[in-house]
Amino acid sequence: MTPYSFAIYTVLLVVLTNFIGLVYSLLVLYTNFFKSFAIQNKPYAPGIFLKRMPLYFFNLFVLLCFSGLGAYYGFSLFNTVSSNVWIIIIQVVVAFVFDDIFFYFMHRWLHQNKFMLKHVHYIHHRASKPFPLEYLYAHPFEWMLGMIGALLGFGLILIFMPINMYAFWIFGALRNFHEIHIHSDLNLPISNQIPGISKTKHHDDHHAKLTGNYASTFIWMDRIFKTNF
Repeated sequence: MTPYSFAIYTVLLVVLTNFIGLVYSLLVLYTNFFKSFAIQNKPYAPGIFLKRMPLYFFNLFVLLCFSGLGAYYGFSLFNTVSSNVWIIIIQVVVAFVFDDIFFYFMHRWLHQNKFMLKHVHYIHHRASKPFPLEYLYAHPFEWMLGMIGALLGFGLILIFMPINMYAFWIFGALRNFHEIHIHSDLNLPISNQIPGISKTKHHDDHHAKLTGNYASTFIWMDRIFKTNF
């Protein structure tokens, strides 16, 4: 594995997960395939996908740049040889926990700070009934700010050991897939059976009511600070 190939594989993973999100979005918007699982009954505004596409692509471009350049220039920080399953699992869990804690407080601040809510976070809340790729529909500043949690998690890991290449990829893929799904407005039975993981309705209610349910991946932060409903 070379820095160049590691960066290419990382970028391809991001492209693949978001391509799946694109297909998922088109099925939600233009077919009745998932209609029986919809949480909100109101229809999507005509042409909403094409209207918002420029911001989707811009934020995806930012994500690709951060992921690809980070993988290339930070290559020496990664373990690209060992594939110890327990090390991978532990690193993925640590990254998710730190990412979720940071996201909770960042997201709550974006709502409680009236300036940030009005000038930054309100863009994401134009999606009162979201569809999968709406996770990309955010102010670029908020989008980049949201990456800090994962950096903190992997930064903690680096204090003790190199970041496992597979842990990095697995976290990235699962994080993307989860964000895509919780913005789908779909109450799919299988995906909602994982204990401790936030369900689509948890985040969908946040979009519909513009308050509470600030956590993303897990539900325990909202329960601890009594911001769930």
